[in-house]
Amino acid sequence: MKIVSRNEELLRDALSRIPQSSSRTSLSSCNKLIRFEDISAAAFKIQCGVQKTPCMYSRLSKQYGMDIYLKKEFLQYTGSVKERGVLYLLTSLPQDQQRKGVIVASDSNFSMAVAYHASELRIPVFVIMSTSTPPARVKMCREYGAMVISYGTTAKDSQTHARRLAQENGYLYLEEEDSAVYLSGLGTVGLEVYEQVPKLDAVIFPAGGHCGLLAGSAAALKHLNPHISVIGVESESFPVLQQSLKAGHPIEDQACSNHHFYGDVSGLCFGSNSLQLTGKLVDKVVAVREEDILISILRLLEYERATVDAEGAIGLAALVAGKLPELKAKRVAIVICSGNLELHLLQQCIARALTLDNRVCRFSLVLSDCPGDISKLLEILAREETRVLDIKQERTFVTSELFTVEVTCTVETRDKIHTAQLRNALLERYPTAAWMER
Repeated sequence: MKIVSRNEELLRDALSRIPQSSSRTSLSSCNKLIRFEDISAAAFKIQCGVQKTPCMYSRLSKQYGMDIYLKKEFLQYTGSVKERGVLYLLTSLPQDQQRKGVIVASDSNFSMAVAYHASELRIPVFVIMSTSTPPARVKMCREYGAMVISYGTTAKDSQTHARRLAQENGYLYLEEEDSAVYLSGLGTVGLEVYEQVPKLDAVIFPAGGHCGLLAGSAAALKHLNPHISVIGVESESFPVLQQSLKAGHPIEDQACSNHHFYGDVSGLCFGSNSLQLTGKLVDKVVAVREEDILISILRLLEYERATVDAEGAIGLAALVAGKLPELKAKRVAIVICSGNLELHLLQQCIARALTLDNRVCRFSLVLSDCPGDISKLLEILAREETRVLDIKQERTFVTSELFTVEVTCTVETRDKIHTAQLRNALLERYPTAAWMER
């Protein structure tokens, strides 16, 4: 079925000021006008290679006062929406280049998607990773079928080595950028959301420096229905997209975090194509705190049984933070785009989120060192239906009166109200109890 574009003029105007020259060595020559027909062609070409992920009504809807639908892109084979753009990119390469192979240099979702789909297409694929790359990511890329080479202590070392190997051996060096081909593949998310959820009012996407998903999907959604609000969400700590939009060009000197928790949320703004599309077609870009992202990860794990990373949770974080009050009672889709959170980080995130959500708390008090006093404290905690996670007693370094013991308890409660009830009950019995703030 051929779909004729109604908003081609809008897209052409959005990209009319894009410089066509680029310093990138991979696919800069592919930059051109992104049309709705390009996105629909991408959807047809990749339909057998990626999952058509569900967009399901969420139990979080009642909590936030709107109809929430979650587009579960973390269910893709490599756990990331990047597969869509990567598969269309690889299938669009000339056959002689497919025979020679491709090479990437990072431990990102993009690299894992390249490793998997290149192997599936029988394209030789090499992944250069620094020695600081988490072992789990190295193992995963090898299992996908890529030749993984550890080189250098930083990402820059790996990239330099990858470019040299590409030049010497005829490989195509790939890095995530905003070529029309890549954006068209990512834009297929917008097509599916529109098809799966009728009468949409708004769609929320992760933003940050790598805003290709936001830009490509906005092109599709605004063509199909210009009245649908398209909203991007990025981190307050790295407002790369907002600063780039304000400056009118990609910000290159933005200080970004190398912590694996943030992933592409903290990446540099990488291209004018996606930036211009975002500025023209996206209705709003908001920023959220790290605390809101952590609570969002917790909400998705509890209510949806979905284990996602910061990039996957950041869309919901805008609702957690109350940044979009205009969406109350509306029908809203949120793209949960990535689920590649390492196990040790998952444990830390959950522990921190429970504390931020006032469901794990700690207090200390001084008791007389007599038989039965600890039992009385435990009776109060049991009566208040709290779960004791840890209890410690300190006798030697207590600075109060002699023959006393300082008791520090870590307990789990149901919610903020339950925590307040526990606090009042303890202060009534132990007026000097000290509540340790998060």
